[in-house]
Amino acid sequence: MFSKDLAAFLSQSPAFAGLPAREIEAVARVAVEEPHLARGYIFMEGDPSRWFYLVRTGHVKIVRHSKTGKDVVLELRGPSEVIGGVAVIEKRSYPAAAQATEPTVVVKIPADPMLALADRHPAFIKAMALTIGRRLRAAHDSVEALAVDPVEARLAATLLRLAEREGTRGKVGGGVTLSFHLTRQNLADMSGTTVETTIRIVGRWLKEGLLVDEGGRFILGDLDGLRARAEGEAS
Repeated sequence: MFSKDLAAFLSQSPAFAGLPAREIEAVARVAVEEPHLARGYIFMEGDPSRWFYLVRTGHVKIVRHSKTGKDVVLELRGPSEVIGGVAVIEKRSYPAAAQATEPTVVVKIPADPMLALADRHPAFIKAMALTIGRRLRAAHDSVEALAVDPVEARLAATLLRLAEREGTRGKVGGGVTLSFHLTRQNLADMSGTTVETTIRIVGRWLKEGLLVDEGGRFILGDLDGLRARAEGEAS
């Protein structure tokens, strides 16, 4: 059943930028909205890539399971961002799991129509390639940071990266508010450290005023101070 609201949402995603309206409407006709509870899995690592997903509301973390049994969070995806898209285009299984970090709604589109769309419109493949390039650069930076940066620098860099992507100017001291609830565990996973260490460092930053916790959402109250931490300067 065709939904103008769903078609409008798809047209706002960078993945569909530049595509004719008729193509977006055709995709909207076969797309399905699917709700997930916090911590619910959208797909698992190794599952067949039968669906191309976009986040409509909420946030999804992309998780790899290491040989030691520890989950490694590769990235956090928010509204209008694609998940599982590369696997669909390459016709391979999902290389990582996708798990909702809060109540989340995803839009899922069957793989076959997306593959046909890619054949008809090279612009779609170009948009996906640009997305892959950005994610590869971010992954490279994260791996490099894990290898050489101290924990405090990694935590600060993670917060600054999230603020740049989805932050809004807050009311507290002109700081930047993250638009979603970020748990200490998720922050620790994204920064390659333990939740105990994250709790200790975040607690100190709250006392120092670098961060404010407002109803479960972080406000980066002192951007310069956090940038100094990200660059490894002593507190």
